[in-house]
Amino acid sequence: MSREGNAAAASVRPRQIERQLVIFLVALGLLGATGGMFETTFNNFLSDTFHLSAATRGQLEFPRELPGFLTALFAGALFFLPEVRLAALAALTVSIGLFGIAFLGQSFWPMLVMMMVWSIGNHTFMPLESAIALGLAAGRQRGSVLGRLQGVGAAGTMVGCGFVWLGLEYAGIGYRTIFIVAACGACLASLTLTRMARPPAGSPPRPRFVFKRRYSLYYTLHLLFGARKQIFLTFGPWVLIQVMHQPASLIAKLWIVAGMLGIIIKPFLGRLIDRVGERAVLMGDALLLVGVCLGYGFSRGLGGERHSLLIVEACFVLDQVLFWVEMARSTYLDKIAESRQDMTGSLSLGVSINHAVSMSIPTVGGLVWIVFGYQYVFLAAAGLALITLVAASQVSVPAATHDPMIETAGDTERV
Repeated sequence: MSREGNAAAASVRPRQIERQLVIFLVALGLLGATGGMFETTFNNFLSDTFHLSAATRGQLEFPRELPGFLTALFAGALFFLPEVRLAALAALTVSIGLFGIAFLGQSFWPMLVMMMVWSIGNHTFMPLESAIALGLAAGRQRGSVLGRLQGVGAAGTMVGCGFVWLGLEYAGIGYRTIFIVAACGACLASLTLTRMARPPAGSPPRPRFVFKRRYSLYYTLHLLFGARKQIFLTFGPWVLIQVMHQPASLIAKLWIVAGMLGIIIKPFLGRLIDRVGERAVLMGDALLLVGVCLGYGFSRGLGGERHSLLIVEACFVLDQVLFWVEMARSTYLDKIAESRQDMTGSLSLGVSINHAVSMSIPTVGGLVWIVFGYQYVFLAAAGLALITLVAASQVSVPAATHDPMIETAGDTERV
C-alpha cells in the first residue's frame, strides 16, 4: 500500500474507534439508569414485601451472588461469541430478570429465580465493560478512557435514581413500575450494543479460561474486594433501612448525589490513575474505607439521631465513590497482561474469585449483626480494609507498559 493509502487507513481507524466509543457510551448510560432504578429500590422492596430479618437478608445474598461466582464459567462457555455480542446478551438477560421480578416478584420463590436471572446478566456484563473499554483505549491513556465511560454510567445512574425519587415521592408509582422501566432500559442497552462492530475476520479467539501466576496479586485484590463489597452492598443500605428507618426515596437521593459526583470524579479518577499509578490509588481507597467502616458502625455514639444519620448518609455516598476504584484494578491487569486475549478471561476470573468469598460473607455478617450488633460487622470490614492496604502496597507495573490490543494470543494458556 502507498504511503498515502497508509495515512488514509490510519485516519479511518481512530474515527471507527470513536464511533464505537459513542455507541458504548449510550449503552453504559442506559445500563447505568437501569442499575440506579433497581439498586435503590430492591432492598426496600425485599423489606416491604417479605419483611426479612438481617440474617435472612444476608442469606439471600448467596443465590444473588452465585452467578457472580460462575462468571468465569459463563464467559468461558460462550467463548465463541465476540465480547460485544456477549455484552448484548448479558444486557438482555438483565432485562428478562427485571421483567420477571416486576410481574412475579410478589411470591418469594419466583422472585428468587428472577433475581438470579438478573444476576447472571449483571455479573456477566461486569468484566466485559472493562474489557471492551480497554480494547477501545488502544493507544490512549487507559484510566482516562475508563473514567470517561464510567462518568457516563454515573450520569445514567443519576437519571435512574431521579426517576425513583420523583416517582415515589410525587407520582405515587410502585416497585413494579420501577422494575418495568428499568427492564426497558436494559433491553434498549442490549439493542444498542448490537450496533457495535464485530472483531475483524481472522482475529484470535478468546481463550475459554485464563489462570496465570503472574496475575496472582490481581486475583488477591479481587478476593479482598469481594469481601469488602458484599458487606457494604448488603449491610450499608440495611443500616439506613433497619437502623435509621429510612425510605427508598432517601436511598435514591443518596445515589443521585453519588451520581452527580461520579460525573466529575470518575473522569478525574481515571486521569489520576494515569498520573500517579494504580498503587497509590488503591492504597488511598483502602485508607478511606477504614473511615467509612467506622462511620457506618459507630456514628450513633457521636451525637443525636440527625447527626448520626448525616454521618451514615455521607458514608453511603463515599462508599459508592470508592467502588469506582475498580477501574484501577482493571488498568493494573491491562498493564501486566501478556496479550489482549487474556483480558476477558482474567477479568471474568477476577469477578468469580471475589464472589467466591462474597457469597458467604453476608450470611456470616447477618449472624454477627444478630448476635453481637451491626457495629461489629463494620469493625470486621475495617480489618479487611487494612489487609487490602497491605496487598495494594505490593502493586507494581512495568516502567514501559505495552498495548495488549496489538499483540497476538500465541502464548495464552488455555484450560
